[in-house]
Amino acid sequence: MIEFDNVTKQYSRDAYALRDISLTIQDGELIFLAGPSGAGKSTLLKMIAGIEKPTSGHVIVNGQDISKLKTGSLPYLRRKLGLILQDQKLLTDRSVLANVMLPLIVTGAASGEAESRACVALEKVGLLDKANALPLELSGGEQQRVAIARAIVNRPKIILADEPTAFLDRDNANKVLSALKAFQSAGVTCLISSHDEQFLDQADRVIYLSNGQISDSWTTGAAA
Repeated sequence: MIEFDNVTKQYSRDAYALRDISLTIQDGELIFLAGPSGAGKSTLLKMIAGIEKPTSGHVIVNGQDISKLKTGSLPYLRRKLGLILQDQKLLTDRSVLANVMLPLIVTGAASGEAESRACVALEKVGLLDKANALPLELSGGEQQRVAIARAIVNRPKIILADEPTAFLDRDNANKVLSALKAFQSAGVTCLISSHDEQFLDQADRVIYLSNGQISDSWTTGAAA
C-alpha cells in the first residue's frame, strides 16, 4: 500500500510542486495520475521512488516512511519498484537483451539467470524476437516496451510509469498500456501519469492533479 499524508513539496517561497496531498493506493490497483503538464504528476511518482523527499508530510510505501530512509537503503526500496521514465535511457551500444538484463546484473544475479529472466520479460511485452537488436533499430513504441521489460525484470510489486505514451502514436500507446495492464492483472500495483484524457477509462481509478493539488476533475494550470 502507498500512502501520502499531507505531503507538500516546496522548492522556494513561491514554487510548490505538491501542496498538502493526502491519498491511499491499495495493492494491485491500476491508477492514472491525470492533469496537464506541470500539474505535479512526475513529482508525486518521484516521491514514491525516493528520488524526491517531501518538504513536509509523510510518504509511506509498504509500511516504510520514505522520508526517513537513509540513502543507503534506497536501492533496496527501488528493487521492489519498476520505474518507466519518458526518456527510456536505453544503452544504445548494447542489445535489447543486454539492456533488460542490466538491473539483474547490477544486483549480482548470475548471467544465466539474468538472461533467462530477461527473455521472459521481453516475451511478456511481445519483443522476444528483437532480443538481439540494438535499441536504435526499434520504433519508439518498441523502445518503450523494452523499457517496460527492463522495469519488470526484477519482479517489482509496484510499477511507476511517467507519461509512458507521451511520444507514441495511438497504436503503440495502446500496446504499451496493454502491457502495463497485463502486469496489473497479475497483482502488480501500477501508477501511470498521463496528460492524455483518452486513456483514463482504462484505469481502476483516476487521481486528478492541478497546480500540485488533488482536483475533482481535469483542470488547466501549472505547478512547479
